[in-house]
Amino acid sequence: MPKPRKFRISDEAVFETIIQLCAAAWPDETVRAEEIAMTLYEAEWQALTGRVRLAVKQLAEAGHVQILRKGKPVSPDDFKGVYRVRLSDSFWHDSPDALAKPAE
Repeated sequence: MPKPRKFRISDEAVFETIIQLCAAAWPDETVRAEEIAMTLYEAEWQALTGRVRLAVKQLAEAGHVQILRKGKPVSPDDFKGVYRVRLSDSFWHDSPDALAKPAE
């Protein structure tokens, strides 16, 4: 059996994919974390869900996205289980420089 290949996806690619998918869904829809991971690397999307979760949390802390559970916004510091993501209203009002990689 062949050994699986390692894949590398940059943090910037994860952030950009989240923003792009949310922008495409905006204003009426939200995006599932699984959709984000599958867009990044469909063959191994399960391995990316932790990275997606961390990136979503960082983007939410920076005010770029909202995390939703059961259709209601939740704190990025205290969310569990299944969640969805959408762009925050402030995303459209921030300057382009504010959309750089969030501070870690």
